[in-house]
Formats: sequence, structure tokens, C-alpha cells
Amino acid sequence: MTTKRPTIDDVARLSGVARVTVSRVLNGGPNVRDEVRARVMRAVEALDYKVNPQARSLAGGASRLLAFVFASDPENEPNSYYESALELGALRACLALGYQVLIQNVPHQTPDRQKRVLDLVTTQRCEGLILSPPYSDDVALIDAALAQGCKVVTVSPGGPGCGKADAVGVDDEAGGHDIARELLRLGHRRFGFIAGLEGHLSADRRFKGFQRALSEQGLGQSDYVVSRGDFTFRSGVDLAPALLDHPLRPTAIVCANDDMAAGVLSAGHARGLNIPQDLSITGFDDAPVAAIVWPPLTTVHQPVKVLGQRAVELIVARLTGANPEPRPVFQQLDHAVVLRQTTATA
Repeated sequence: MTTKRPTIDDVARLSGVARVTVSRVLNGGPNVRDEVRARVMRAVEALDYKVNPQARSLAGGASRLLAFVFASDPENEPNSYYESALELGALRACLALGYQVLIQNVPHQTPDRQKRVLDLVTTQRCEGLILSPPYSDDVALIDAALAQGCKVVTVSPGGPGCGKADAVGVDDEAGGHDIARELLRLGHRRFGFIAGLEGHLSADRRFKGFQRALSEQGLGQSDYVVSRGDFTFRSGVDLAPALLDHPLRPTAIVCANDDMAAGVLSAGHARGLNIPQDLSITGFDDAPVAAIVWPPLTTVHQPVKVLGQRAVELIVARLTGANPEPRPVFQQLDHAVVLRQTTATA
């Protein structure tokens, strides 16, 4: 017996919305409330509804292929959670919308990086590019892709990339400000800060928010020490000793992501420190590692999977004409401080 495949009308009935609303959601269209969008996507998942990409491609003559570009560094391990969560969110959205996504890692230091990315448009026939940091701030690359008629969406642009193309992200500066303010509330006045890779402007904005919070309390550069990591666990382990041996001797170390914070936590354990009584530690992202290390990390939550999903929805809205707005749009998602057990009073 053949099981009848679910239709778009089935999705509409289950989610309790009109067929046109389902279509708008599946095509990444604007002017849909988050609650309605979530209800439709739950119905899509419950019914295992799938758009037929072959039929839609034949009808429109388009490849229906997107490329998600990540910067790679052969010398360092990737930020595994951030990239994999973005990929998962993008893959789920593509499945629902009838698109495919090509995950492409391009070394950021290679001189021909722009050509490698643009080749995805010319040789792979990708209709759209989703650029993650630091490519999301590469103005020359964004301009070149747009000039080729390719749709572009940037994830967490932190500087020049803002306003060049549709974008999705959180307020990184506000996140850095909020986590610093929590530590200040606990009485901390001496800090270490482990920043991210050079040129990763969204992470640099976290540091700016941290600085702003300290300035509001009358503190300045003499009250913190900064080291630059590469977002990896190893860099947290390697950089922590110098911070802990510094004459300033911070009572709290703030990290630009959770992997580095977990590395600092490991280094603290190796020294026999009692965390958080001897040292408070915070991260950023709310990666799974934040909840499984001991003690669990206080961090800033950003919905990374949703960032990947929304990036796909934004680019599909441009490809289908569902979003005719001539100016780039920025979707800012909410962040939140997650208090766990690596922070205490100074």
C-alpha cells in the first residue's frame, strides 16, 4: 500500500494557517511572525513534508544550490560547535525550502580566497552565498558577488560588512556588555580578556561591550589584561597561565567564546584553583561544552542554529522575490546571559 505524501495543504491544516502563509514561510518570505513561522516549521517536521527540489528547479531553470562559506586555518582546529550549529540550521531550512547547500571551507589567509569563493557562483552554479565571519566583513568579496548577480547574506557582520547585504546576527557588543556587567555586579574589578582571531569583528564587538561596561563603572585599561586567542580550547589552556601570573592577577577571565573559556577552566584546575571561589570564568555562544564541563560555564547564549536557518530564509526570500525591499535587511536575534557555576563574588 502506498502512503500518500503530505501536501502543502496538510501543513496548512496542521499549523492552523492559510496555504499562502505556509508558502511564504517555505519561501523565506518576510512579514511572518516568529510564532507563526515556528508553528509552520513544526508542522513541516511532524508531517515530514518535503518540497520537491527537482520539480521546482525544472520549473524555474535555477540550480537551487546555495553555498555556505567558512574561513579555515590549516594551523588550527575549527570552532566546531559554531560551524556545525550554523550548518545544521542551514541544512534544516534548505530541506524545508527545497534547496541544497554546499558547505565550503576557504583558507582565509590564501591570496586567492576571493576567487575561490566566487568560483562557487561561476563553476558550481550557486545562486546564493552565505558568508560567515570573517568573510561576512569582506566588503570587496561581497561587492564582487553582488556584481555577478549572486544573492548574498552575511552572518554576524561586525564592521564594514554591515549594510552591504542582508544579514542576521545578535548584538555582540550588548552581549559583551551584559556579561561584564554581571561580573561587575559580583564585585570583580580586575579582569583578563581572551579575544578571538584578528579580523573577527563580531568577536571584537564583544570586547567593546566589555570595555563599555567597565567604563560605566569608572574602570579603564589599567584594570584588565588582554590576550588574543583563536577560539580553540587549546588557546584557552595556553593563554591562561600568563594571565594568572600577571601582576594585575585577575579575579575574572572573560572569553570571546566557550571553547576558550573551557580551556581556561582546564588550566585553572591544573593549578589547583577552586572555581569560582578563586577565579570566575565566562564564555560566549552557549555551546554544548558550556553545560558539560565542571563546573558548568556562565556564558552568553546566542541561537547559532537559528542564525543558520534565518540566513537561508533571507537568501531564499531574495531568490524567490518574496522580499522585494531594495535595501539590505538585518535580522537581529536575541541573546541572553546564562548564569551557571563558574562565576561568584570577588
